[in-house]
Amino acid sequence: MAPEYVQPYVKAQKTDDRDAEAIAEAATRPTMRLVTLKSEAQLDLQILHRARQRLVTARTRLTNQLRAVLLERGIILPKRRTTLRQRLDDLMSGEMPISARAIRLLEDLRDEWANLDRRIRAYDDELAALTRDNDRARALATIPGIGVINATALLAAVGDASSFARGRDLAAWLGLTPRQHSTGGKTRLLGISKRGNRYLRVQLIHGARAAMTHFVKQDTATGEWLRRLLARAHPNVAIVALAAKLARIAWAVLKHGRTFERQVAVAA
Repeated sequence: MAPEYVQPYVKAQKTDDRDAEAIAEAATRPTMRLVTLKSEAQLDLQILHRARQRLVTARTRLTNQLRAVLLERGIILPKRRTTLRQRLDDLMSGEMPISARAIRLLEDLRDEWANLDRRIRAYDDELAALTRDNDRARALATIPGIGVINATALLAAVGDASSFARGRDLAAWLGLTPRQHSTGGKTRLLGISKRGNRYLRVQLIHGARAAMTHFVKQDTATGEWLRRLLARAHPNVAIVALAAKLARIAWAVLKHGRTFERQVAVAA
């Protein structure tokens, strides 16, 4: 159980005995939300994603440091990694207006960058192999915007989705639905709650951003819905809404064991 669900059952001051009593009382509630235990395979997959994300974060910090060091010398480099690597190689092979000591440090940073790329590719290859060997992961990968990273991350966090009664519950658990501050019969919706699994939420939003162009061009029910949404809302709002829809589609795929099927839009 989440700690905030147990707190209302704690009587008077907090002690170990009263905490245990509150947990026992909360667990007996028929509507209490309980955490589903993960299997050994899910825990291993989750560790793999965390290790990969740590390396990706380290690589981002390293490339930012490279750009900052050269910016102090008046050399402006782009943000994209591919272009940055090419420009850096060109600068290292030519005459750079910096000291020999700085060049040796940059070479060391470039070697560290190459090592991080190699380790991240090894993790990506392992995730791709897991996706090929797992039926549910292959079914998830048929959804536009759900690639190898999202498919395996969903398996690690959600499993077979049996702990969610409907797709909307999964989207809410990921923090992709609006927060509510309603009173007196008046419903007030705020921004997304950002609760739950932050890593998976970010990955789904990235996937939705990459797949939005694909959906907009398709003559499907999702494409029609997205075009109407873009006509009245900011693109970033539409991306988050599409991420929530992808989460609901992923729930349906996991729950029913079927691949994603595109629905043709029905003319009004």
